[in-house]
Amino acid sequence: MAKALQKERLKSFSLAGRVAVITGGAGLLGAMHAEAVAGAGGAVALWDIDENGAKAKALKIGKASGTLATGMRVDIVQPDSVRDGLHQVLETFGRVDVLINNAAINPRVSRENPAWSRFENYSLDSWNREMEIGLTGAFLCSQSIGAHMAEKGRGVILNIASDLSVISPDQRLYRIDGLAEELQPVKPVSYSVVKHGIIGLTRYLATYWAAKGVRVNALSPGGVLNNQSEEFVTRLEKLIPLGRMANPDEYKAAVVFLCSEASSYMTGQNIIMDGGRSVL
Repeated sequence: MAKALQKERLKSFSLAGRVAVITGGAGLLGAMHAEAVAGAGGAVALWDIDENGAKAKALKIGKASGTLATGMRVDIVQPDSVRDGLHQVLETFGRVDVLINNAAINPRVSRENPAWSRFENYSLDSWNREMEIGLTGAFLCSQSIGAHMAEKGRGVILNIASDLSVISPDQRLYRIDGLAEELQPVKPVSYSVVKHGIIGLTRYLATYWAAKGVRVNALSPGGVLNNQSEEFVTRLEKLIPLGRMANPDEYKAAVVFLCSEASSYMTGQNIIMDGGRSVL
């Protein structure tokens, strides 16, 4: 009896027969999200402006998982491109069940030209571009794919936010000893604003489509190891109660949970996985 009950519960984590669209699919976390979905039995369409990168990731994921995976060139800030992408997904897979809004620009703080990132110097072009990719892109994909799912009476949207959706950047992480204060590099304002906005979009859509069977949640990862400098990693790890940054694959189980029926009574929530940093 206990084993049968456990097996039944585990079935709720399955994504077999489901199709997920993942934006920013050629990037580090986009590929990890796709691996998570494919590992749970789902098919994946990786959307990215980098078509070759998306196709290469999809080929690797498909071979490893045995599920159908494809890479597509979709410019998520262009409504026509998003609509064409949805049409292509429906032609290829016959359905779409999950949208993971992952695409964003995460600007690296430069030591070569550190002052560019400071609020007083931050360019309108940089601001507009990051808002366009991180927020407008999520809006357009949700508008097109979410509306399709609402029409069908089922679906899941997972918005990828950040620990910086609930806390401010600690600018001490980026300091350069001996440099004048007005020249010190900082994490740009745009990233925090985008990620806070993603949480607002999540909450809005969660109530907007609740009666249509579309659930909308957010996942807020903390810092992920990705060839950062040893100095930066050491500084950041001192701010994290678990004492380390995340490995790229440590968010997979959360993605499966949030995209599957295992989270069937959850909507409008922001799941924070940051090693405890935001509770300090």
